[in-house]
Amino acid sequence: MDIYEAIKQRYSVRAYEDKPIEDDKLQRVLEAGRVAPSGNNRQEWKFIVVRDPELRSGLAKAAEQPFVGQAPVVIVVVGTNPTRIMKCEVPADPVDCAIAIDHMTLAAVAEGLGTCWIGHFDQKASRKVLGVPETATVIELLPLGYPAGGPKGKPRKAFSEVVCYEKFS
Repeated sequence: MDIYEAIKQRYSVRAYEDKPIEDDKLQRVLEAGRVAPSGNNRQEWKFIVVRDPELRSGLAKAAEQPFVGQAPVVIVVVGTNPTRIMKCEVPADPVDCAIAIDHMTLAAVAEGLGTCWIGHFDQKASRKVLGVPETATVIELLPLGYPAGGPKGKPRKAFSEVVCYEKFS
C-alpha cells in the first residue's frame, strides 16, 4: 500500500474483532514507531505492548472507554523525558511521541489493522496499571487490532481553511 492510500484509509477504530494480531505484523508496526524521527534523535520514548486482558481492562477503565480493553493489543506510548522543552517553548515528549504514533498508525493501516489515538485517560491510573515511574509520562494509548466494521467517514475542512501561504490568515 502506498503512503497516500494509507493516509486516506486511516480512521479511528472503536470496535475490534476478537482476533489476535500476528507477531510479524505487530513487529512491523512497532518498528515504524522505533524508526520515527525525534528531536536531536533522542528517541526518548518507550512503547509498552499490552496484551494481557486484565491490564487492557485496567487501561480501559483509566480511559473510561471500554473498547480500549477489547482491542487485542494496546500500545502505550510513554515519553521518558517530560521536562525537556524545545527552543520554541513546546514540550518535546508529546511532539516526538506523536510522530512515532503517527508512523505506527499508518503502518497499522498498511497491515490491515486499525488504531485509535486515546488521549482521554487518567494519567495516574494508567501509570499504576503499567508501573510507569513518575519520571515518565504516558502520552497516548493506542488500541490496535482488526477493525470490526468499516470507516465512518468524517467531513474534513476545505484545503483553503487550513492552508495559508507566507503569513497566518
